[in-house]
Amino acid sequence: MPANAAELVQRCRNAYESGKTKSISFREKQLKQLLKMYQENESDFIASLASDLRKSKNEAYLSEFNIVTADVINTLHYLKEWTSPEKVQKGLANILDDVLLYKDPYGVVLVIGAWNYPIQLCLLPVTGAIAAGNCVIIKPSEVSTATSNLIAELIPKYLDQDCYPVYTGGVEETTELLKHRFDYIFYTGSTAVGKLVRAAANEYLTPVTLELGGKSPVFIDGTANIDITVKRVLWGKFINAGQTCIAPDYVLCSKQVQDLFVEKAKHVLREWYGDDPKNSPDFCRIISDKHFQRLKTLLKSGTLAIGGDDDPSERYLSPTILINVSQDDPIMKEEIFGPILPVVTVESAYEAIGFINSRPKPLSLYLFSSDKKVRELFLTQTHSGSVCVNDTLMQYVVDSLPFGGVGMSGMGSYHGKYTFDTFSFKKSVLVKNFNPLGESLGSARYPPLTDKKMAALKFLLAKRYGIGLSCLPHLLIFGLGVASAFAFKYVAKVRKIVTYLKLFFVLIFKC
Repeated sequence: MPANAAELVQRCRNAYESGKTKSISFREKQLKQLLKMYQENESDFIASLASDLRKSKNEAYLSEFNIVTADVINTLHYLKEWTSPEKVQKGLANILDDVLLYKDPYGVVLVIGAWNYPIQLCLLPVTGAIAAGNCVIIKPSEVSTATSNLIAELIPKYLDQDCYPVYTGGVEETTELLKHRFDYIFYTGSTAVGKLVRAAANEYLTPVTLELGGKSPVFIDGTANIDITVKRVLWGKFINAGQTCIAPDYVLCSKQVQDLFVEKAKHVLREWYGDDPKNSPDFCRIISDKHFQRLKTLLKSGTLAIGGDDDPSERYLSPTILINVSQDDPIMKEEIFGPILPVVTVESAYEAIGFINSRPKPLSLYLFSSDKKVRELFLTQTHSGSVCVNDTLMQYVVDSLPFGGVGMSGMGSYHGKYTFDTFSFKKSVLVKNFNPLGESLGSARYPPLTDKKMAALKFLLAKRYGIGLSCLPHLLIFGLGVASAFAFKYVAKVRKIVTYLKLFFVLIFKC
């Protein structure tokens, strides 16, 4: 049984209010411990993925383990830079002030992971949440039982138990957990459950990131290199047996391209998985009987071109391609999330764009074309969380790109610094001093308001970009006034002379 939800949240709240997570050295120590946990338990993590999804060692490393370890290393490298107050642009009115953004933690945050990539989708957000100074309640998916149990076992051994507890359980336990107040909620999973999470968050106006899914389309035109295109589409579709939120969900192409695609796919799949993919060590299994049966019903759509074999005892469903699929078929009504790839024929790029835009905005969109005009057409006339041209999935591993959805495919983003930003509240800070010149610059705001003061305020508040020669006479008069006033009152203070000279030149270049 999981810990009492109310007690767990309060324990985290007490830990956060103690201030311990705000220390950069504390965050750094916890991140190093997280990295140590990965390094010391790599074989156990890989074994848990084999148990849950029959992932091979190589796939487990590339699609999960390498991603989370690299993310911690990257976060540790940039931690001090990311957490430092950020100086932002300032105008003439605030030329003597410090204008800053402080990166504050939200407080106690909840991270709810998903079962299809149960390590990275659960723990990748946790890295950024720790770096940002939050306390984190970690909720792994109960569907991926082996990995969930391993996370629950290892996290308390490496991380502060008051600040980063693990909460296990199913729908009932998660529902109870969501009744409590959090300062931020990060959820990865289905759109249906995402709506429930959003509704629960609304009770306390809690901000959320929802990493959901949807039907990510692929468009292939006649200019694409079909040999390379087939390999890249099939790899993106059949890795993890299609149980990937950004997997190619369906293909849009002409009848001619469809025939070439299917013929080439037969050779590629035989090369990758042999005559019987069931015996291949590189092909995963469906996570549960429930998901397996759902996928079986989707095979009734269209015409079977490749695959369609199954073994319920192993939850095995072979790599499958369907043709003659109608947009009204059941398989086109929901995210597939399995190793079935339907092909829908269209006559042109314009028809494909209309098809895509008539449906909810996808998490990702894939375009295979050598025609730059076609690429630009898709980039400007469609909406999706991300676009990858002439490949699949690879946009996900570029941590300098934010990853997230739009509309029904989600809200908010993460990866790399974007994860830190997601779990940080940017606090605006203006620091003014008691410098006589600063007070003189701002004195025009005080009553009584005269035309002369209003003219001064307009001058100070005007937007200026680059060097403007038209304002140099005004600045010269201003500078001479500052210099004479300074000479009269502060002639003995040499250091301040330098300060005011610097100010004079800054004013010129700000103008």
